[in-house]
Amino acid sequence: MEFYLTAIMLGLCLSSMSLGIFITMKIFSIPDITTDGSYTLGAVITAVLLTAHWPAFAIIPIVLLAGALAGSLTGIIHTQLKIEALLAGILVMTGLYSVNLTILGRSNVPLLNVSSIFQSVHLFSNSIYNDALIGLIFILLIAAILAYVLKTDFGIAMRATGNSASMTRALGINNNAMKIIGLAIANALTALSGYLVAQYQNFTDINMGIGIVITGLGSVLIGDALIKWLKIRSIIWQLAVVLGGSIIFQLVLAFTLTIGIDPNLLKLVTAVFVLLIVSIPVIRRRSAS
Repeated sequence: MEFYLTAIMLGLCLSSMSLGIFITMKIFSIPDITTDGSYTLGAVITAVLLTAHWPAFAIIPIVLLAGALAGSLTGIIHTQLKIEALLAGILVMTGLYSVNLTILGRSNVPLLNVSSIFQSVHLFSNSIYNDALIGLIFILLIAAILAYVLKTDFGIAMRATGNSASMTRALGINNNAMKIIGLAIANALTALSGYLVAQYQNFTDINMGIGIVITGLGSVLIGDALIKWLKIRSIIWQLAVVLGGSIIFQLVLAFTLTIGIDPNLLKLVTAVFVLLIVSIPVIRRRSAS
């Protein structure tokens, strides 16, 4: 049981990244690979500042700013230099690897003897329940703020840009600026996941972000499937379902481990699972026709 609680906890930590990928993939239809780099960037900054005895809560705005800068750079390369979003993300992600390694100073930093955000609550005797409570409160607060932003005039304009760029351009909305801001918000949320995961797993590794975009994409695809199945229109409930998709994804991976799958094959299982999620709608359409 505790193994599955750990999976739920990891899903909570990664759900912030899922919200970010929801913005890029479902609102702007942009495949943003910057995620791999900005996720690690958030973890790297967290490790460096925690080992320098910074309070965990004081690190949050720095992590958000760093992730936003990474996303903004991808947006600027895409919109101003007219480079495909996928390639722009790959370029920034590649550059961030060197940036992260320079900031961290080495490939791996343990965080066993530092004060983390998960040590701020001691309501339960079992630490995993305290961790889950902190993670749940933290993510619900982030989701509530994001839902509020997306329901404002600015958020509606941003969502409209993703739906019909020609219409918003005719209304005088700067589509390029909206894309840059959207990528900035998405990668700030992704960096926040790196911040949480680094503290939860008590270490930061320079390679921890490799392939993490697949995990986030799988969570969003699960959420998107549920949104379509339940015909959810409210942006608040859409975000809530995406959060649920992040937890479901981690539970599925935990289940594969409990039935005896080799942990070395976990990345392969992840890729196959995401492929199945993507292919199900296509198979259903073909069978219906």
